[in-house]
Amino acid sequence: MSVLLVGISHRSAPVSVLEKVAISEADRPKLVDRLLASSHVSEAMIVSTCNRVEVYAVVDAFHGGLGEVSELLTKHSGLPLGDLTKHAYVRYSEAAAEHLFAVASGLDSMVVGEQQVLSQIRSAYASADGQQAVGRTLHELAQHGLRVGKRVHSETGIDRAGASVVSVALDRARGVVGDLAGRTAVVVGAGAMGGLAVAHLSRAGIGRIIVVNRTLERAQRLAETGRAMHGADAVAVEMSQLTEAMAGTDVVITCTGAVGAVVTLADTHRALAGRSGTDAAERPLVFCDLGLPRDVEHAVAGLPGVAVIDIESLQRDPAAGAAADDTAAARLIVADELAKYLAGQRMAEVTPTVAALRQRAADVVEAELLRLDSRLPDLADPARDEVARTVRRVVDKLLHAPTVRVKQLASTPGGDSYAEALRELFELKPGAVQAVAAPMEVAAAESALADDFTVGHLGDGPSRLTESRPDTGSMRNHAAPLGHAQEETA
Repeated sequence: MSVLLVGISHRSAPVSVLEKVAISEADRPKLVDRLLASSHVSEAMIVSTCNRVEVYAVVDAFHGGLGEVSELLTKHSGLPLGDLTKHAYVRYSEAAAEHLFAVASGLDSMVVGEQQVLSQIRSAYASADGQQAVGRTLHELAQHGLRVGKRVHSETGIDRAGASVVSVALDRARGVVGDLAGRTAVVVGAGAMGGLAVAHLSRAGIGRIIVVNRTLERAQRLAETGRAMHGADAVAVEMSQLTEAMAGTDVVITCTGAVGAVVTLADTHRALAGRSGTDAAERPLVFCDLGLPRDVEHAVAGLPGVAVIDIESLQRDPAAGAAADDTAAARLIVADELAKYLAGQRMAEVTPTVAALRQRAADVVEAELLRLDSRLPDLADPARDEVARTVRRVVDKLLHAPTVRVKQLASTPGGDSYAEALRELFELKPGAVQAVAAPMEVAAAESALADDFTVGHLGDGPSRLTESRPDTGSMRNHAAPLGHAQEETA
C-alpha cells in the first residue's frame, strides 16, 4: 500500500478553477467517506485551504486509486476530467511524502513560509482521524509532516517575509487607505482565517473590528477572543447588518468559504450610499477577498472609490517570497527529514521478515526440546532447563548479526532486497511473513524488535510480532501531471 496525492493549487491552476474544486469544511467528511467506499482506497485525508485542494489516499494500485480520486474531484467540481487533468498534479509514494513536507514547511505556499498551513494540515488530519479514515500509513506521514513544518519554522527565518496571506493583504490595503491605526475593519467569516484576520488587525492597531458571520454565536465567540487575547475593540453582528457595517468601515476582510458571493454589487452600492459625502470622496473602501470561491462579486472592483485585493492579485505580490538563504535552508531540512522518514518506512517493511525468522527459530527450538524430552524422559529438570537455555542462547547468537544487519541495510535505498534474501535463505514463505503482520500487534512488536536479541526472546511467541505494509511491487517514487502518470514496476 502506498500514498497517492492528487492536488490542485495556486501554482497549477487559476483562481477560477480553484473556486470550482474548493472543498468546504462541511463537504470534506462526505468526500472522505466516498473515497473510503471505493475499491482501491483504504485511508484518506483531504487538505483544503484558500489556495489548494489536495487528496492524500493510501491505495493498493496506482492507476485504480488515481481513477477513483480523479472521479471524486470531477464529480465534486463539475469539471470534465480533461479540464481537471490540465491543472492537477500527481505524486506517489516517496514523492507524495516529499510534497507534504514541503507544504507543511510553507515552501509551496502563496506566501512562502506562512505558518497557517500547519494548522490546516493538522485540521485535515484531525477530521480524517475522527472519521476513522486514517490508518498507520497516513498517521505516520501526517505526524512526520507536522514535525517537519515545526522544525523548519524554528530553525530558519523562512516566515520573516510574512506570516500569512492575511498579512500580505493588509500590507496591500495600507497602500490604499494609509495607516490602519484607529480605523475600522469588518471581518466576514468566523473560521480559522477570520481568527487570523482579527489577530493581524489587532496587531496593526486597528481601532474597531466588526465580526460578521451567518451564525451569530460564532461571530460572538471570535469577537470575544479578539477582546481577550488581542485587546481589540471587537463586536459581532448578524449577516443582515453587513451593509450597514461596510458603510462605516475602511477595510473589509472576507474569508467565508461560501459557495456564492457574500458581498454583492448591490450590497456595496448601498454601503457607499450610506457614507457621508466627505467619506465617499476621501475614504476608499478596500476589500481583502481571501475566500475560495471568491466572496466579493467580481463587478465590485469596478466601482469608484473601491479596491479589491483577492487571491489572484496576491499571487503576483513580491512580498509573498522568502529570502533565498532561508528557502534553501528549509529545503535542506525537508530533504533530511524525508530521508529519515523513508529510512523508517523501509525498516518497518522488513520488520515482519525479522519477526517471522524469530518465530521460525522459536518453533525449531521448541520442536527440538520436545524431541529431547521424548528421547530422554528421565532427564532431570535442572539439566533439561540448562539444555534449553543453551540451545536458545546459541540460536540467539546465530540470529543476532543477520537480524541487526538486515534492519540496518533495510534503511538504505533498495533495502527491501535484503529482506527478500533473508526470506529466501531461511525459507520464510510469504504467508508466514504476512501472518505476523496483524495491525493489533504493532506496538508490541516495535518494542520487541530491538537491535539486540536477548536470551528468552525466541520463546516469546507471536504476541510480540508486528505489522508491515505489504510490498505491492509497484513504483516507489513517482511525480507526474494527472493523466500522464505511468506505473513503474520494481
